[in-house]
Amino acid sequence: MTSRGNLSPVVLAVLALLAEGPRHAYGMQQLIKERGVDLVVNVRTRSGLHTALDRLVRDGLVRVHAVERAERRPERTLYAITETGREALLAAVRSGISAPAAEFPLFPAAVSFLHLLTPEDTLVHLRQRIEALRQQLDTTEAVLQASHKAYVPRLHLLEHEHRTAVVTAELAWLHGVCEDLETGELGWEPYC
Repeated sequence: MTSRGNLSPVVLAVLALLAEGPRHAYGMQQLIKERGVDLVVNVRTRSGLHTALDRLVRDGLVRVHAVERAERRPERTLYAITETGREALLAAVRSGISAPAAEFPLFPAAVSFLHLLTPEDTLVHLRQRIEALRQQLDTTEAVLQASHKAYVPRLHLLEHEHRTAVVTAELAWLHGVCEDLETGELGWEPYC
């Protein structure tokens, strides 16, 4: 898990939060939502965080710091990052920003097989993607605006700036493809 700084985005987020200080899973989940990290890291449920934490404890990157017991609340385990975990975290951050990863998202793979659809069907689904991306862009821009109003330093907003740039570029490309489909400049006979 820790060789060459290869950590999943969820594990990276967990270690980064623990580098700030000991936390429990609920507190991490709240901070992830508060900071908008859930827009760039898929941490939808606390059970996913617990799975990551269990693996990190097993691998010696995180340790149990304490167990809190508050009145009328369930027991909460506080976790802390270990020195090995801190080293793995820093290696992963360095690796993540210095070298593009060989990632294989579904969208480019699906685009490579558009010939299986009709141009009309393709246009319908690309327009749906445009709408979904516009909503994502609106959400990201709202996070940026709220963060600017709250005087959040730019350093803590760079992932949202990156997301905005990537989505904006994809939208421009999608609009161009849709226009070419509409004018007939791009067309084909479907194979299926």
